[in-house]
Amino acid sequence: MDKTAAQAELLLNRLVKRCRHLKKWARRSKTDAYRLYDRDIPEIPLVLDLYDDAVSGALYRRSTELRSGELRSGELRSGENDHAWLNAMRTAASRALEIPEENIFLKERRRMRRRQETGVQYHRMSMRSFYRDVKEGDMSFRVNLSDYLDTGLFLDARRKRALVRDSAAGKRVLNLYAYTCSLSVAAAKGGAAHVDSVDLSNTYLEWGKVNFALNKLGAASFIRSDVMPFLAEAERKTLRWDLIFLDPPGFSNSKKMTHSFDIRRDHRTLIQRCLSLLSPGGILYFSSNARGFRIESADWPGLAVTEITKELLDEDFRNKRIPACYAFTI
Repeated sequence: MDKTAAQAELLLNRLVKRCRHLKKWARRSKTDAYRLYDRDIPEIPLVLDLYDDAVSGALYRRSTELRSGELRSGELRSGENDHAWLNAMRTAASRALEIPEENIFLKERRRMRRRQETGVQYHRMSMRSFYRDVKEGDMSFRVNLSDYLDTGLFLDARRKRALVRDSAAGKRVLNLYAYTCSLSVAAAKGGAAHVDSVDLSNTYLEWGKVNFALNKLGAASFIRSDVMPFLAEAERKTLRWDLIFLDPPGFSNSKKMTHSFDIRRDHRTLIQRCLSLLSPGGILYFSSNARGFRIESADWPGLAVTEITKELLDEDFRNKRIPACYAFTI
């Protein structure tokens, strides 16, 4: 047995074991979208997520030479060996999960240079439009497995959505960097009085409207804006929210923005502006996936700052790294 065949067999066995472990939990949790495999075997640096009857996967590379995109014949500079290896892993996943190979989408992720223009994960790479509507309890979310690096639903934020839902009853909610508005859906499902979703992308706000329609929800606004100018205008108008969710990128220099954003440089200003918009007794949830970045409660005198990251770990992310999350209470 050659090396690729041996690794394919290892992946197949691992996926069978993971499915056996997670299926009962998924049934109890009433979800059909969850993480199956996360680089469990060092020689197989894949992440594989199940979305109903399909899989979205990513190959993680150390090289900064390769461009991001779906792994298809002729797209990788390293040649046919990569394509053959990915095909073998796709076949193994298909056998283990009893899912057709054409329903398994494998893409490539690489670490971005920090000052490189960001947003690659949001660029459209295909026009196949392979959609699924997946369940999370009594909520539904539309995902696109074929056309973007990310699917439109972050599975590691499942408990974050539950937290927002449980906190939202009767409140005015602001979701900043809203992406496809899954947190906004959770807040509306939790009985929020009104939900405002802010994002710079019309594509993702329209996707958010689809998610609201899937869940038969109203009482929401979808606002296309750069977050910093939006907050400045909200301060000028003395607007207030009871619950704010803030999940900024680590770095962004999108051409649509008036200024670049660096979380290490700008997080304090961003958080302070959000805090100034909270109603008395309000809560700001701040989340960040930036490596090595932390919030220290001692830097925020007079505020209750609590890290809640560990509380947000769900069964399919046990012993894995998820975005850090903090609650600010005034």
